[in-house]
Amino acid sequence: MIELSVVNKTYLVGEAPLRALRDVNMTIGAGEYLSVMGPSGSGKSTLLNMIGLLDRPDSGSYCLDGVATETLGEEPRARLRADYIGFIFQAFHLINRLTTLENVELPMMLGGIAPKQRRQNALAVLEQVGLADRAGHRPGQLSGGQLQRVAIARAIVMKPRILLADEPTGNLDQASGNEVVEVLENLNREGITLLVVTHDANLGKRAKRRIRMVDGQIESDTGDDNVAAGSTAL
Repeated sequence: MIELSVVNKTYLVGEAPLRALRDVNMTIGAGEYLSVMGPSGSGKSTLLNMIGLLDRPDSGSYCLDGVATETLGEEPRARLRADYIGFIFQAFHLINRLTTLENVELPMMLGGIAPKQRRQNALAVLEQVGLADRAGHRPGQLSGGQLQRVAIARAIVMKPRILLADEPTGNLDQASGNEVVEVLENLNREGITLLVVTHDANLGKRAKRRIRMVDGQIESDTGDDNVAAGSTAL
């Protein structure tokens, strides 16, 4: 499903170049569960943004389900992103003046889905993450764990095939973090490809495939049952 080949990315910090990714090669098969770990500045978030089509490589190639993405224009990239990818961030990024239900409906509004269908779909995913009874609440009325589950509901309401989570438990206490991880792992068991960037070693170890990055390079790629030996791209 995901194939990165000799991907490089350099940013300018002031006048100094910073090589965020260095000759990264990676293949991720449909339905995998991966964690990406490493020190700050190791390239984890840049890799996530690259896979999520939020950034482009300076050189190398990225194919998503057989589509070469690095030369696509912005509109086809946005369509591909909407069709395939859901995002979860540490900071939730919910709109405080909207209810839980309205926050979850937002991607469908942008996708041109009719109001009645939006409402049905949003309620269905809120039920899936255990928050159907909070549909009318606003973010200020919810706990941290509930806020993250709303963000997950919003991320999956368009039925993505890939879920990218950047420090999904970083702002949560242990109990709330465990609830969020359980929701994410249930989604993976249902077939969604799950990639989690985290500093939490315990969370990272839960993934079936574990990638460690250092200085923009993949230092190690290990997994249960030799998953990392080369998953087949679909």
